[in-house]
Amino acid sequence: MMRLLKSAHLAPTLVVTLVGLLLSLALFTFIDSLTIAAAVFSGQLSIGWSNDLVDAESDRAQNRLEKPLVNGSIKQVDLQRAITVALPLCVLLSIFGPLHLAGGLTHLLGVGCGVAYNFYFKSRITSPLPYAVAFAALVSCVFIGAGQTPPWWVATSGALLGIAAHFANVLKDMEKDRSIGVHGLPQRLGSLNSIRVAGGGLGLVALLLSLYIGTYRLPLIVGALLACTVLILAPKRAGFPAIMGLALIDVMAFVASQGAIK
Repeated sequence: MMRLLKSAHLAPTLVVTLVGLLLSLALFTFIDSLTIAAAVFSGQLSIGWSNDLVDAESDRAQNRLEKPLVNGSIKQVDLQRAITVALPLCVLLSIFGPLHLAGGLTHLLGVGCGVAYNFYFKSRITSPLPYAVAFAALVSCVFIGAGQTPPWWVATSGALLGIAAHFANVLKDMEKDRSIGVHGLPQRLGSLNSIRVAGGGLGLVALLLSLYIGTYRLPLIVGALLACTVLILAPKRAGFPAIMGLALIDVMAFVASQGAIK
């Protein structure tokens, strides 16, 4: 089981699930929030597993032995079977759960964007697009499911975080990606420009949230500065985790601010 979870990119999967849970707790009951978190978790598992399936040959060519499919600890059929369980579960929990039809479809839009990135957008100049839509959909579906209109600055902040996460996540494998013909927008811009884009995205997120969540302006700005610092000093090793950490800080500040939720 742990090998399957590792193949699903467990750390970011858990962070995204926690973001969904925290946002849900602001607008739903605890039980409903757990159901929404389960929908998010199953969706993220499907995205992570499909990513490893699509990248299996290139991962083998790069001798990435940390990948379960490459080192032989799991087989391709194991991931395929796991997806046939997780993806239908995600659809059922999204549409027939607390998010209802509109919120559920919004969440599934985000999941679809994650899968579309794996199969199509990864090597395109439009590679940031599915990340932006997926992160915006994640933070918006909770509001829509609760019968509210998502604040524009919340959806925009989600999209900016998604773009920053994409550019930071690609940094560690940029040269290897280029060598096997993966040419998304970050690979075309290069490492330095990708760091600038990710850092600029984080700065805009901090600016937006600090304007609308005034009580928590200081921790938001400090969190963004720390994330940018990590992105500059250790972009390949810690840039993506730093951005995921900032996403959690942003969501916690949002949930803690009662005035911003209403």
